[in-house]
Amino acid sequence: MRHMSAIDDRLGLVIKRAEQALIARKTAVLREFGLTVPQYAALLLLSGGDGMSAAQLARESLVTPQTMATVLTNLETKGLIERDQSPLHQKVVVNRVTPAGAALLTGADAAAVRVERSLAAAYTDTERKQLAELLERAITTLTT
Repeated sequence: MRHMSAIDDRLGLVIKRAEQALIARKTAVLREFGLTVPQYAALLLLSGGDGMSAAQLARESLVTPQTMATVLTNLETKGLIERDQSPLHQKVVVNRVTPAGAALLTGADAAAVRVERSLAAAYTDTERKQLAELLERAITTLTT
């Protein structure tokens, strides 16, 4: 039998365990598409517009610029993105999804959405709304 300890009372630990479980499940389903979670996130962000810089992608994906540089290099090597000089700024490289990247993303996103729906199905509509509100409150509390 497990003894209660001071660590059992740590809300941050529960949130971290939930995040790790979600990432582990997404990692497993995305492996079928040859993508990591950060690669999937970058493709998803890039699919929604006219391209983004590595710095923008890093901010939006909540990863370091160094991590995003590696992600983008790997995506480019696989032919899933293309990188071109920005017509507006000489030092900025704009990243865009290739047709092959868009095709792969279609399947990968469907798999990731199934993971999200599986999680959502564990809660009633009221519980999902309440959970989202509680997590938003946690974010606000920690960022203000």
